Amino acid sequence: MTEVTIDAGLPTLEPGWVWLAGAGPGDPGLLTLLAARALAQADVVVYDALVDERILALARPDAALEYAGKRGGKPSPKQRDISGRLVELARAGKRVLRLKGGDPFVFGRGAEEALTLVAEKVPFRVVPGVTAGVGGLAYAGIPTTYRETNSVVSFVTGHNSDGVLPDGLDWPALARGSPVLVLYMALKHLQGIAERLIAGGRAADEPVALIQAATTPAQRVLETTLARAAGDAAAAGIEPPVLVVVGPVVLLRRALDWLGAAEGRVLLPDPLGRGGGGAAG
Repeated sequence: MTEVTIDAGLPTLEPGWVWLAGAGPGDPGLLTLLAARALAQADVVVYDALVDERILALARPDAALEYAGKRGGKPSPKQRDISGRLVELARAGKRVLRLKGGDPFVFGRGAEEALTLVAEKVPFRVVPGVTAGVGGLAYAGIPTTYRETNSVVSFVTGHNSDGVLPDGLDWPALARGSPVLVLYMALKHLQGIAERLIAGGRAADEPVALIQAATTPAQRVLETTLARAAGDAAAAGIEPPVLVVVGPVVLLRRALDWLGAAEGRVLLPDPLGRGGGGAAG
């Protein structure tokens, strides 16, 4: 019998190259094979604040680990400096892994870094990751889509590049047009977001879930409503990183909270009260 290795046929991280890779939402098991291979080969890993320590532990023992994380309200490296460092390392002949939480092209500024590499003629590869807006919801027992509730989902940032509520968004259109909203980095402005969505036509009692530290051992899930979300989050001591899910899919957690079931939660077979929750198919 031939032994199959996980790197069979996969590309190699070469000297002078930068791989922009997503580390997923936290659980090391959600790394892609390419990201794991890059960790095993990189000379330097330039990583973000939300990359789990268990993932960094998978790096080659002699690899240099360079922190380049950005956290709202705290001193952070400038994006220009991070991009410049990637160029510097690559030109020094290093095998560079730029490791970002989630997916590098989903609210991750990976495209900005890649554009710098293009301008500086540095070869690179993009390694997609499991974005928190999908993987984090799954670990909370909330499907991103379900055919009886939504054929549309919108991923929305809770603040703009200046850290303030993005009033440039068409909140009434989001309120009317997207049954499910997944909000990244929205905790700080949650009250204002809820007010805009309710003004745009969303029900004040619409189901909302807040997922803290998704897919990690510190994961917490708070189920609430749109009108109560900000107050309940403050009362519960919810802290970033947090995903906010707005819409009927939150109700499906009553049946699909698989982590909760492992700890004794009794799951309901008909969470939407529709006589079976939909036929299989």
